[in-house]
Amino acid sequence: MMPQTMNIVDEIVGFAPEIAALRREIHAHPELCYEEHRTAQLVAERLEEWGIDVSRGLGGTGVVGTIQAGTSARTVGLRADMDALPMQEHNAFAHRSSAAGRMHACGHDGHVAMLLAAARHLARHRDFDGTVHLIFQPAEEGGGGARTMIEGGLFEKFPCDAVFAMHNWPGIALGEFALSPGPMMASSNEFEIVITGKGGHAANPHDAVDPVVVACQMVMALQTVVTRNKKPIDAAVLSVTQVITGEATNVIPDSAVIRGTVRTFSVAVLDLIERRMGEIAAALPPVFGASGVLHFRRNYPPTINHEHETEFARTVLHEMVGVEHVHSFEPTMGSEDFSYMLLARPGSYVLAGNGDGSHRAGGHGDGPCMLHNPNYDFNDDLIPIGGSFWVRLVQKYLAPAA
Repeated sequence: MMPQTMNIVDEIVGFAPEIAALRREIHAHPELCYEEHRTAQLVAERLEEWGIDVSRGLGGTGVVGTIQAGTSARTVGLRADMDALPMQEHNAFAHRSSAAGRMHACGHDGHVAMLLAAARHLARHRDFDGTVHLIFQPAEEGGGGARTMIEGGLFEKFPCDAVFAMHNWPGIALGEFALSPGPMMASSNEFEIVITGKGGHAANPHDAVDPVVVACQMVMALQTVVTRNKKPIDAAVLSVTQVITGEATNVIPDSAVIRGTVRTFSVAVLDLIERRMGEIAAALPPVFGASGVLHFRRNYPPTINHEHETEFARTVLHEMVGVEHVHSFEPTMGSEDFSYMLLARPGSYVLAGNGDGSHRAGGHGDGPCMLHNPNYDFNDDLIPIGGSFWVRLVQKYLAPAA
């Protein structure tokens, strides 16, 4: 149940069941990145129903609602992601996914709901001085929807002095929040190293150049990049997750492919790792008579909160739920494409407690209520809390001049 000792918006509490019904509607009809047509239509229709100016189609399926009040030129952006994950839901409750292989297992349905709750209240009362841009973003789950919206002119068409995002977090109690200045999440990057040797009969290895042996050496050599090249105090993960080679037990293959991921909290460390990986990929195979080449793809940059905006958000939270319910967050090696918005504008990424899973209706499977888990479900009791946070943040950020 929702904690009672919080400065939340009574009106949002009153219509929260309606918003929760919308959330469950979205949960039952999940859409993958850049396919969020039904969700975007639902969002746009509700915003227009509440008298909010709406722009559709930015970044493909993105929706931006704009609420203006007073005469101030100050602006703030609030972002919610809309897409689901390509995974099968194991829950059996009434609002479970109706689409095989698609599921809202990260709570983006709840993020949309919390921002809609705030939008409805802000549009009705407009008790601030400035402009709020409500950014409903597609394709966070690997599609880089934030980058696509920015490239499409998001901040030129909808200027934001600062931008904020909120993500639910299982394991943090309902009514509690966590945030920290600096890194919140890591960069996400993928690599592939192609090793080319000379195939032959496995009984005559001396007539071949075995890429499998080179690949084994390469896997071990790559670990030295993290343990011997970067500073120990700089966090990074380099994980080889695939070694692909060969077709038969009696054939030495022509080539081998190594794939994996790299995670860092800074671009400088990422630059170092990519450079050293390229050098190793080129220099090690010739020792064995083979050749190698690195293909490195940078996906999401690290999510780095700006200090001033993070302390501002923390102040809003202190006033809303109390100092004892706002925690510092230990950075995670997961990634988040809100990072692109934080590169373009100052802002902060806030985590809101989703509880321990006890809120779930009967019919869910066994297992924890963690993100990306097939038994996950967003906690609807968070809707009035998250919606109130957005409202309180806007009221404070765009407070009328004294």
